[in-house]
Amino acid sequence: MSGPSSVVSDSAYIRARAMETLFERLEHLCEGAIAIDRSGRVVYVNEKYVTAIGLSHESEALGRPIEEIIPNSLMRRVVETGEPIILDIMELGGEQLVVTRMPIEDERGNIIGAIGFVLYDRLEGLKPLLARVTQLENDLRLARRQLSNARSARFTFADYVGTTSGIAQAKELAVRAARQSVTVLLTGETGTGKEMLAQAIHNASSRAEKPFVSVNVAAIPDTLIESEFFGTAPGAYTGADRKGREGKFRVADGGTLFLDEIGEMPLQLQAKLLRVLQEREIEPLGSDKVSKVDVRVIAATNVDLHKRISDGAFRADLYYRLNVLSIGLPPLRDCLDDLPDICARLLDDISASGDYVGAKITPSALAALARYDWPGNVRELRNILERALILSDSGRLTGDDFARILPVGAEARPVSPARPAGLVVPYAEAEAEFEKHTLEQALAASNGQISEAAKMLRISRATFYKKLAKFGLATGPASV
Repeated sequence: MSGPSSVVSDSAYIRARAMETLFERLEHLCEGAIAIDRSGRVVYVNEKYVTAIGLSHESEALGRPIEEIIPNSLMRRVVETGEPIILDIMELGGEQLVVTRMPIEDERGNIIGAIGFVLYDRLEGLKPLLARVTQLENDLRLARRQLSNARSARFTFADYVGTTSGIAQAKELAVRAARQSVTVLLTGETGTGKEMLAQAIHNASSRAEKPFVSVNVAAIPDTLIESEFFGTAPGAYTGADRKGREGKFRVADGGTLFLDEIGEMPLQLQAKLLRVLQEREIEPLGSDKVSKVDVRVIAATNVDLHKRISDGAFRADLYYRLNVLSIGLPPLRDCLDDLPDICARLLDDISASGDYVGAKITPSALAALARYDWPGNVRELRNILERALILSDSGRLTGDDFARILPVGAEARPVSPARPAGLVVPYAEAEAEFEKHTLEQALAASNGQISEAAKMLRISRATFYKKLAKFGLATGPASV
């Protein structure tokens, strides 16, 4: 007659046999098995795996550290943490293997080793699973993009148009910066496109799918600037959010933080910013705990930081830390050869709103724009173009459209300054006058037809337009 003791005995026996059967089955079905002790040395390897790891006999593996047999093995981690790695893909000998790793415990539950099985030596059997994982990753990536739309960068290097030397050099340096995560300092006058270039760097970098956070330092009150950057601990001060608040560095974690007008940052905050750049860690206001952040900083300024350093308003050590790679953006007045391309790009962007579809700019308009100094640079140019379109009945902008809205003194910058009679003309100036005279002759001979005049000079229409803008030459109605 069987009693309770026999039931317990049977259960223990079945459990022991189940474990043995499971091990035997796994060893038979898998493509290899290997086990290590608590110190990470190999204590067992089956015959199938001996061949896979390039040995002739299992004795060659026994007693050796697992990493000598399988480079970059994670078996030791399983022993140290006691946590299994149920499913993983491991590369060995140029092949990808599907493996599982489990800790081995003694009767008291102590970790005494680990065992790993190669479930598949080919990935074909897991294609449905891998396809599902890939789909989930794509869905997650899309969801992250949608959630971070407010923190996304929309400009690319294609938006920063121009081929003049200043623009070409700035773009070349920016492309180099995008390949790495170095800190970048953008310098240039207001309206030269510093944030556009910062966004382009971000979008061309490995951080493109992470947030792009833009902060205008000068626009934040001094009393709030520290909490704005580094966040606040719960109840850090009277009126603070009970849940605490994340700062811009935390929001930009993994991505890019663009600090515009960095020269206006208070000295007290400069010291904390320097620490973040050096240590890659932040300490929220009202907290005594630091946390790591992975943020690429791109700073921008339109002031002379050297002068601010000499005035004691900017830390020299922070300047050197920010100035790992400095990129100077040229003012628009130095890039007038690119005016047709820049205007075309701005008009495309303005037209994208749907209000000014088919907006055009004529050579006479470009000539009028080329005579202005553009103290507000490209930002001012966009403003002027949009204002001209609002006032235009046709959407076809001419010189007359801009004559009415350009600031007083737009005609003040002469193309060829007057000089005393008899003075020897510099070669570059004489060459420019000859080029201008040649353009005027071609326009006269073609009755203002741009295509015809460009053919006479054997240059493209685009080049002809650029040269018209360069010398401020207006053309008649027949040129369009």
